[in-house]
Amino acid sequence: MATRVSYPLEIKMKAIEMRMAGVPVKEVMDQLGIRNKSQLKTWMKWYRNGEANRLEQPVGKQYSYGKGPEYSSELEKVKAENRFLKQQLDLPKKVQGVGEEVEQQVFVAWIESIREEVTVSEACAWLGIARANYYRWKAVETQSVDPMVEKIRSLCIQHKFRYGYRKITALLQKEELINHKRVQRIMQRESLQCRVRIKKRKTTGQPAHLAENLLKRNFHADTPLQKLVTDITYLPFGGKMLYFSSILDLYNGEIVAYSIADKQDTSLVMDTLNQLPKRTSMLLHSDQGSVYTSQAYQTAVKEKGITMSMSRKGTPADNASIESFHSTLKSETFYLEDLTCTTTAIVVQTVQDYITYYNSIRIQAKLNNQSPVDFRRLAV
Repeated sequence: MATRVSYPLEIKMKAIEMRMAGVPVKEVMDQLGIRNKSQLKTWMKWYRNGEANRLEQPVGKQYSYGKGPEYSSELEKVKAENRFLKQQLDLPKKVQGVGEEVEQQVFVAWIESIREEVTVSEACAWLGIARANYYRWKAVETQSVDPMVEKIRSLCIQHKFRYGYRKITALLQKEELINHKRVQRIMQRESLQCRVRIKKRKTTGQPAHLAENLLKRNFHADTPLQKLVTDITYLPFGGKMLYFSSILDLYNGEIVAYSIADKQDTSLVMDTLNQLPKRTSMLLHSDQGSVYTSQAYQTAVKEKGITMSMSRKGTPADNASIESFHSTLKSETFYLEDLTCTTTAIVVQTVQDYITYYNSIRIQAKLNNQSPVDFRRLAV
């Protein structure tokens, strides 16, 4: 709930003087740190009605004109006045600049600091809050922090919020048993959900084909380098347009070759292809882009003993694996970190760092929550 703060008499009188001089309400509030304009209006009302004595009353106490609180003795009255003056001096220092509403922790700490001088009831009356609220806030403050929350937060930060609750659960279960529903609840409550943006698809083209579609959307491979997929994507994030060509192994989703250039020509895909070893019984699938259907590329493919396969025009799902990877790369780097306008060098470095992370660190559910490199090593 919104809580009230007691302001010293000097602040109230200064605010009244500024308003009488024609200073705007917002400027008065900003200069003097007054949080609620209704307070300023109340002070002005009291001043105009000749009730300036009410400016000295504690927060939450409404005394009629010319009267104040009743005390059993003059000594008690003096003590109460001293406590109130001390509260007027101390409280603004403690609550200054804490935001739209004073934080609960400030009230708990302040009331605890004066417990030897006043009762909780008196302190709460000064602040205009209910005693039940104070004890409820104090109970929250004394509760121990759940160590699991900190573990989950650490993992989310470590992986730059690229993981959802399933992958975070998989990482936690390597050390202890925990239910995925609990992880999901904690991540939702603490706003630790995956922040990867919605992935985009490539636009379709006109139908044509030069090579048979041998892959036929069978993205399962039994051994490394048995089935490969390749494609090119744009990197419009730096000082100039860059093009990223990559080859992905369907056995474990590992990026086995990639190149970055400022031109989308045959040399780009040739440089990527030349990173592959010579091996028989290797299937390489691509779309029907002009760079893949060029004579130079087809000759290089045959020299390596690779069998070529091509998607049909207008069917991006035929090459879904590499399309998905390119979308993931952009979503988990440039879009996630708002690198929409940076230098060319940073674009290249970002891609290189992510390929290392993707291959060696980033776990995948289909690989039994292992990274592609770990999955390949364990299989061997």
